[in-house]
Amino acid sequence: MKAFQIQAPRTAAVIDVPHLGEAGKGEVLLRVNLVGMCGTDLSTYRGANAMVAFPRIPGHEVAATVVEGADDLTPGTAVTVSPYTQCGTCPSCRRGRPNACQHNQTMGVQRDGAMTEYISVPRGRIYAANLSLKELCLVEPLTVGAHAAARGRVTAGDMVAVFGCGGIGLGAIASAAFRGASAIAIDMDDKKLEVARKAGASFLINTMRQNLHQRLQEITEGNGPDVVIEAIGLPLTFRAAVEEVAFTGRVVYIGYAKEPVSYETRLFVQKELDILGSRNALPEDFRDVIRMLEADRFPVEDAVSAIIPPEQAAATLAEWSGNPGRFTKIQVEFSA
Repeated sequence: MKAFQIQAPRTAAVIDVPHLGEAGKGEVLLRVNLVGMCGTDLSTYRGANAMVAFPRIPGHEVAATVVEGADDLTPGTAVTVSPYTQCGTCPSCRRGRPNACQHNQTMGVQRDGAMTEYISVPRGRIYAANLSLKELCLVEPLTVGAHAAARGRVTAGDMVAVFGCGGIGLGAIASAAFRGASAIAIDMDDKKLEVARKAGASFLINTMRQNLHQRLQEITEGNGPDVVIEAIGLPLTFRAAVEEVAFTGRVVYIGYAKEPVSYETRLFVQKELDILGSRNALPEDFRDVIRMLEADRFPVEDAVSAIIPPEQAAATLAEWSGNPGRFTKIQVEFSA
């Protein structure tokens, strides 16, 4: 069967792999329809993902249809997939937070992913929903932002600032708005900010033209946001999150800073901040995002930049690598 494989940094191709004819024990055989590309895949393509060994079949944002292996899912049922594993014994798993499992292996990262025609997945990691394939393919990336909103304990009435309006940031913005909060989208790209507005942002800040601190003070009546979610991964925005958040506010980091970050730690204590990391997603995040999409609360058509065949995936990754702002979300179509 056909698969898309990243063979080495900046080298990728469609290859043939052994056909997956049946479900594994306790698993469900799925026919892959769409697989989203994300920043992790781009990092892998660039050779900058330390968690990846080459060659690697990428892909963990999945829309698929059931072939066999589940008594409660009729063949042909459209589903999405949680791409994570859990060991059940590490501290995170014992605390009921398997999304941060110490030994997690995400599809397409530590193990081969979904960019192939068939995959076999444990029943407990499959979610059926009354959604289109394009929507189902967006569930997993949106759950990462949704989990950040949950980590930040976002509630109705909160002012929530989100740095970054890529796929993950859009998930945080949409989830914050779906919880009843006022979301503030922060980016340097007007097109991304406009998508963020459609995703539920009440306020937009383009930091190329507007003073971030001044605008946040104006919007929040001098208090700062109750919650700041960082979805970019730059030292500048890591620091700004702490500087701009309100006293006793919550800061949630999704992005990875690629270099050390220097802080004015006085603010941690003076503001008595909750500073939180956010990794992957929990089952309740998948269910929340599915409810949000079923309620038509996310601009699906605006968020998906391109749907391409596997044969175009290598060229598209190269183009994306050369122009990171060119795409919001790319989906690779293995079968309609």
